[in-house]
Amino acid sequence: MSWLSRVRSGIPFLPKRQTTDNLWHKCRKCESMVFTKEWEENLFVCPRCDHHDRIGPKERFEQVFDKGHHETLPSPEVKEDPLRFRDTKRYTDRLKAARSSTEEKDALINARGKIGGKAAIVGVQDFAFMGGSMGVAVGAAFVAGVRAAIADKAPFVLFTAAGGARMQEGILSLMQMPRTTVALAELREAGLPYIVVLTDPTTGGVTASYAMLGDVQVAEPGALIGFAGARVIEQTIREKLPEGFQRAEYLLEHGIIDMVVRRHDLKDQLANLIDYLGPDKNKAGKKAA
Repeated sequence: MSWLSRVRSGIPFLPKRQTTDNLWHKCRKCESMVFTKEWEENLFVCPRCDHHDRIGPKERFEQVFDKGHHETLPSPEVKEDPLRFRDTKRYTDRLKAARSSTEEKDALINARGKIGGKAAIVGVQDFAFMGGSMGVAVGAAFVAGVRAAIADKAPFVLFTAAGGARMQEGILSLMQMPRTTVALAELREAGLPYIVVLTDPTTGGVTASYAMLGDVQVAEPGALIGFAGARVIEQTIREKLPEGFQRAEYLLEHGIIDMVVRRHDLKDQLANLIDYLGPDKNKAGKKAA
């Protein structure tokens, strides 16, 4: 090591050297090279083509809650690897790897905070955690989020992102579909709104259950939303699918979702929906009736 390197290493306030790995971000859609700082300041949206990249619970909570202030709710304890599943790797090893890379316990995280001054419980599925797949832990977290909303008399807002059911948990994973549906019945019985924000991608059993049961269905631009893959559908019906099939804009045009909202406008839109659908409005409507 040269004397210059030793001096540089000994300076405590010298900023970390920026390299091509952390200085630039390559857009998945247009493949443009964008300054990472510019991309992050633009809410992880490409400033060239407006591609909304996938983000996790931490970034989502900071964007949605007022001033980013929130309280993360504890994840319910569930039995791990109930089937003792193993493919090329043990399921327990896959869980450890996912937890190490995301620093989260499982694919669905709930938090409590305020949106536009109104209390709300927000759940976020993290696609980085085993593709956001729905297992027993995700089902338990969903139910816990719903019951926290009921206890707080607040709406439940869910950001979905999933490849479907978690194959390593077999039928137990599929059982989360009716389980979450029953939990939503409890929420509606309490007169509280359920708002779903569909993000890229939302597919499989998640789409076939709680992702499509919202009082209002919102989606981010360009989000892939569907049950089966486009290739599987084409092979089944033996027809060519239209351009943009299963994208948020196509679903909006055909009346499957209610609105497509850019990430920059999402917080304000959620605040408006909560204000309009919130429990105070429901009580006022019942008194008027």
